[in-house]
Amino acid sequence: MTATNTTQRLIELGLRGMATAYERQRDQPAIQTQAFDVRLGDLLDVEAAERDTRKIERYLKAAKLRCSQAALEDVEYRSDRGLDHSQVMALAEGEWIRRKQNLILTGATGTGKSWLACAFGNQACRQGFTTYYCTSTRLFEDIARSHADGSLPKLRRQLIKTQLLIIDDLGIGGIEKHLGPVLLEIIDQQSMNGALLLTSQFPTEKWYDLFGDPTIADAILDRIVHRAHMLPLSGESMRKRKGKKL
Repeated sequence: MTATNTTQRLIELGLRGMATAYERQRDQPAIQTQAFDVRLGDLLDVEAAERDTRKIERYLKAAKLRCSQAALEDVEYRSDRGLDHSQVMALAEGEWIRRKQNLILTGATGTGKSWLACAFGNQACRQGFTTYYCTSTRLFEDIARSHADGSLPKLRRQLIKTQLLIIDDLGIGGIEKHLGPVLLEIIDQQSMNGALLLTSQFPTEKWYDLFGDPTIADAILDRIVHRAHMLPLSGESMRKRKGKKL
């Protein structure tokens, strides 16, 4: 088999990383003097790295992050924001996701909750966790629509199969009473299958009032708050700060 045929065969087998590395080895005579095991190891390393890259790209695309470029290394730690650098770095390691715990970001409008949630989502994808982002408004619209057309089971499966479910802006516009039981079922299943990241303008002690049914409120909050890490954000609106710089 010729070198060209070898490259083509690797591509046909779905080993594009190995094919690229093989061509690179052919173009560097010095590499040809290395032991076969060394050259084969290089091919395998390149293939593994390329597969990891493609996997991360798939996860990021499926996550549908609102701020797709948000990254934890770009977080601003101004004193007025109230963010603890060591806490953020500890959470960045992803152990809370592995343990199926929750993360709650609270703060006024414009303090950067959505951006920070997406930064954690980005980090989760890069660590190999399946992630899905949605606003609470879109989630409730999807629940109402799927309830009406009979596709609610499909929606539930889609939401709870992810290892990190991000629900942004919980409480905006309130939570209609008839949506409470469905939300409870989704959160209950997610608490067993994965982790939750929630953002809200309201502090957790006011979440009880967001639900029309006190029984549903108790059940949901029990599953969310009692196993959650808290990151309250404060300070001036990030949007206003950016506006002042223009």
